[in-house]
Amino acid sequence: MNSTLQLLKDRFSLRKYADKEITDEDLNAIIDAAIGAPTAGNMMMYSIIVVKDKNKKYILSKTCDNQPFIANTPVILIFVADCKRWFDYYNLSNVKDFCLNKKMPFTAPDISNLLLASSDALIAAENAVIAAESLSIGSCYIGDIMEKYEIHKELLKLPEYTFPVAMLCMGYYPENAVRKPRVRFKKDYIVFNEEYKILKNEEIIDMFSEKEKSFFKENKYGAENYGQMHYSFKTGSDFSKEMARSVKEAIKQWNGDEL
Repeated sequence: MNSTLQLLKDRFSLRKYADKEITDEDLNAIIDAAIGAPTAGNMMMYSIIVVKDKNKKYILSKTCDNQPFIANTPVILIFVADCKRWFDYYNLSNVKDFCLNKKMPFTAPDISNLLLASSDALIAAENAVIAAESLSIGSCYIGDIMEKYEIHKELLKLPEYTFPVAMLCMGYYPENAVRKPRVRFKKDYIVFNEEYKILKNEEIIDMFSEKEKSFFKENKYGAENYGQMHYSFKTGSDFSKEMARSVKEAIKQWNGDEL
């Protein structure tokens, strides 16, 4: 196994970091790697917000589902789906007048643009993760940045046609760090040839067999099995409901209306 594949295999979400700041040289290398990521049509429909301010990190530790370790993270990178720059450029280029002359609509970004911009942002984020690993810098994805849209919009001064889709907490591995990558689903249940495969009941049972080992009968949800317990603390939880509300509020501007 070559060093890149080994690095990918050993990577895991790191939430406790060495007590030192990430050097400017390493941070710039990580950001350069992110910017070099594949991007739809070479449009780079994302922005990266670097957060080092202690107060901002503390606020994010509260708004992102109350995770104290976020406040102690040396550097936070927030990846923002971003169509604003392109529409600013369109406005500077008199695209609206051009469209009127050509009798074609000039429309705001649609949900499809948000999805494409989100893909750009997430691909860039993963490049950052891998680059960081090569520098002995661990990371943890925080999807909760999609919650509390109104608060994060104000905190990060997010304009229209932008939305934060991922947050990375980053710091050097502590000396005593033990790498324990999480067990993943078996490849047979994730990778299909030529077309999607609907799993049989016995395959689903086998797929979730490892996760079911973490089920305990005495749980605060009154769940009778792992599926019920997982739905209670994840999919059906208050933070999931808040994320759904927040996203619905944010995407109102991604309506494709004529401008």
